[in-house]
Amino acid sequence: MIDRNTVQQIIDTADVVDVVSDFVTLRRRGSNWVGLCPFHNDRTPSFYVSRAKQIYKCFSCGEAGSAVNFLMKHEQMSYPDALRYLAAKYHIEIKERELTDEERAAQTERESMLIVNEWACRWMEEQLWNTSDGQEIGLSYFRDRGFTDATIRNFRLGYCPDSGKALYNAATQQGYNRELLFKLGLCKDDQHGGGYDFYRGRVMFPIFNVAGKVIAFGGRTLKKNDHAKYFNSPDSIIYDKSSSTMYGLYQAKRAIAQQGKCFVVEGYADVISMHQAGFENVIASSGTALTDGHIHLLHRFTEHVTELFDGDEAGIRAAMKGIDKLLSHGLNIKVLLLPDGDDPDSYCRKHSSSEIQQYIDEHESDFIQFKTRILLEGVQNDPIKQSQAIADVVRSIAVIPSEITRSVYAKECSRLFGVSEEMLLREIKKRIDINKEESFKQREREQRRQEARTATEEPHDDGPVASQPAPADRQGQQAVNDQLSPAYREEREVAKLIAKYGMCYLCDTQYEDGVSPTNVVEYIYNEQSKYPEITFKDQTFAQIFDLALGELEPFYQALDRKEQEVAVRKHEQCEQEIRAIDPVGKSVDVLENEEKRIRSKYEKECVDEVNDFRQAYLERRLCSHPDDRVREMSSRLVTERYQLSKIHTQFAHVVTDFERLPVLVPEALDNWKFAIVKRKIDGIKQRLKTVTSYQEVRDLLEQQQALQNELATLAKLVGERVVNP
Repeated sequence: MIDRNTVQQIIDTADVVDVVSDFVTLRRRGSNWVGLCPFHNDRTPSFYVSRAKQIYKCFSCGEAGSAVNFLMKHEQMSYPDALRYLAAKYHIEIKERELTDEERAAQTERESMLIVNEWACRWMEEQLWNTSDGQEIGLSYFRDRGFTDATIRNFRLGYCPDSGKALYNAATQQGYNRELLFKLGLCKDDQHGGGYDFYRGRVMFPIFNVAGKVIAFGGRTLKKNDHAKYFNSPDSIIYDKSSSTMYGLYQAKRAIAQQGKCFVVEGYADVISMHQAGFENVIASSGTALTDGHIHLLHRFTEHVTELFDGDEAGIRAAMKGIDKLLSHGLNIKVLLLPDGDDPDSYCRKHSSSEIQQYIDEHESDFIQFKTRILLEGVQNDPIKQSQAIADVVRSIAVIPSEITRSVYAKECSRLFGVSEEMLLREIKKRIDINKEESFKQREREQRRQEARTATEEPHDDGPVASQPAPADRQGQQAVNDQLSPAYREEREVAKLIAKYGMCYLCDTQYEDGVSPTNVVEYIYNEQSKYPEITFKDQTFAQIFDLALGELEPFYQALDRKEQEVAVRKHEQCEQEIRAIDPVGKSVDVLENEEKRIRSKYEKECVDEVNDFRQAYLERRLCSHPDDRVREMSSRLVTERYQLSKIHTQFAHVVTDFERLPVLVPEALDNWKFAIVKRKIDGIKQRLKTVTSYQEVRDLLEQQQALQNELATLAKLVGERVVNP
């Protein structure tokens, strides 16, 4: 287990923009960074990353968190694994303590699978490089394919011996769970209490996720009589071949981001050969057709895609098949067909990098030009086939989300086919309407199928009576009702102030031992001791507040160090700037005023930097907390979509919430008290409807009157509100 000080060092060092940009292409927008959300099928940028707050937030699907949270969500890492990833990224030495038996037992199956796959990958690399069979069979095969040793090591290629049980025996001797070996597809159960190697006698291509974790394997046979040329890992909780990754993306992601485009090929060898030839922005769909999941993953890194296929009939069909799917996700598509008889692997082995680049420049074509050339080939004198070709292109244009892009393509199509642009736009509009109707019908069919499945499910013998909601449903409805109540809303507002400004100075408070500065968390705690009923009913809010109280002592220790560090640094900068003042031709008064201005500027910078530290301290720790509920709720509380533009502050100072804290915090507490008292009065009114005893009625009315008086007092504090008796 990583110790607390190391965790805090990692959280304080990690930069969320730096971390997220390893996986998502981000663009600067004001003080924030934006991109396509990696957690849902985002077609317009709704994913915001704030360097100032060190958090991210999608304002479409609601996902939010810190750099740690991003890695946990995106890469399905555990909290410790995310911290270790960041520690490695920022070269932070990790200090650990021994795990307890309970903590060791709590490690997930997913983590275990990744560990087993990593071990298997290393073991098969060792077999390739350090055994006679590996060198004579596997290594010689890769070298015959033209792969250099550096490339082989970069893609971590390996070899599984043909002995039948070599991997199984090595894994079990190392203590790895045989059931995990079976689930991962590395081995098969022999039905006699043992197992055998699934990939025996094959050269191995490990498949990585975007973070570089080994999640699957592809194994190629070297025997002519094998019925399957390639074996691939089965789907598991760490690998979904239809959406989880694309082969080579880990090695290609930086090149894709830098060049703003990528090439999509078919096979493992195609990726490796092009990468070795200097074209590192190349990926493959792991032996399957492109799916929506693949395209969504790809769209996070670039909007410009070139499909690169063999020039034979099969390659043309594959290129045609993927075009509409890519276009429907808003990608800009080009197609490149290689000479007949070549695939990317063979073409790269025959030509130099400059020759490959020249061929790309000369033959890479827009999808409209590609489709037009293919569809019109040999049908120039056949009006029916020409109209079918036009209809095919219209169908492709109609799936493009952007109206402007559709219009541009319609103009190009009009030029190529010699058909009026207006007519094409009308046909495109018709096709869009047809697509919408088909999509609507598809959703209806899915809904009917779901309803049919639900209706045919057998009820449990001990299930609730049909006319009554299930207990879980009642609890869920109660939770919804609680969250809609005024008391919850006011409670949430106080929790928001704690998460965003908990350690910020609020006021001076008179204690028994004198006057002391008080921050937001301390002020709320003091108010609770005076008014015990303002306690958090929501468990997550209560946990956030308890964590904030627990951070007070380490915060003040860190604050002392920060204030000293800032004071020394700013003093040196200030004195350096004062010494740089040119006294020539200036009076003593002018020089003194200049010095005062400089000192005043640095004093303000000191205050601002310390205030920034105060605000970021608790916010960053809550948003990186190991508890999922705390981390996710804190992220939602502190994120805001909009910020004031520079125009608003150009001519006048805009008062921020930070500056208004002395007003906002007491006001939020008064609003909370008001809601609590109002809820009590409503409860008494409900009880009065059922109580029959005169004494009980009298007692309740007295309680109600006392609460009404309290409500009237609070109403004066929170503003003009009508208090009904």
